[in-house]
Amino acid sequence: MFKRVLVVFENESVCREAVRYARELALRMDSEVTFLMLVEISFPDRSFLGSKRNVLHSLEARVGKMLSNFSSRFFKDGIETSIALRVGNPAQEFLKFLAEREPFQAVIWGSGEELPEHNQLPRGHWLAKVITTLECPLLTVSSKETKGMGTP
Repeated sequence: MFKRVLVVFENESVCREAVRYARELALRMDSEVTFLMLVEISFPDRSFLGSKRNVLHSLEARVGKMLSNFSSRFFKDGIETSIALRVGNPAQEFLKFLAEREPFQAVIWGSGEELPEHNQLPRGHWLAKVITTLECPLLTVSSKETKGMGTP
């Protein structure tokens, strides 16, 4: 069975502890890691896409560079990685992303925001809306849990 771990970041926020945790988990599970950056941008009218084109190109460049840096570090440890950027409504983009791929064995919340237990997620947060659709565990990482781990 091929094992896969998904690390989800939001709005260009990255929790370094989550990246370290993902590396350690991937080494233990002998798994591939996918980094997914979700960026919330609304497109109320498709005619405005032209005006956001420069913003999107700049975003792709920044996120691509950031996620590629993580990937290269993982590659040095023999961990296969892939990166993805999704722009739009985070809940919808997350679910579309999951539907387009083989299942993951774990999802790690990696955006730096400390999230409480699943049943206590903030009501307005998009993750609270989709958590019940996950077929694998959602892991959140606090700095206390990862102090003994090496650098990514």
